[in-house]
Amino acid sequence: MSENIRISMFEVVGSPFCVASGDGEKIYDRLDAALKADQKVILSFHNVTALTAAFLGTAIGQLYGTFSEEKIQSLLKVEDANPDDLRLLRSAVNNAKLYFKDPKRFNQAIREVMGDEVGHV
Repeated sequence: MSENIRISMFEVVGSPFCVASGDGEKIYDRLDAALKADQKVILSFHNVTALTAAFLGTAIGQLYGTFSEEKIQSLLKVEDANPDDLRLLRSAVNNAKLYFKDPKRFNQAIREVMGDEVGHV
């Protein structure tokens, strides 16, 4: 088996600020390709000073729409993350798992809570 792929969020984003969904998409694209190739990945949080749920939801959460939780857990490892980053990551992953378990029901619940505001944001 080949070596692990190492992805530095700081290097891919080009900044210590991992906050925008668009930047999360850059990470997602790399993770998606690696997992499709059954390649082990180390995702480094080194030098990341700002992180948002939106970024993590895009970068990692949407993997749960394509891959099983078991596959993600066996191939994706995180390093250099502080405890706050890990809490935010767990939250993003849990939200993604809930969403992909039943997207229609999840979206309906959002519409019920948000009413007419959904779609006007």
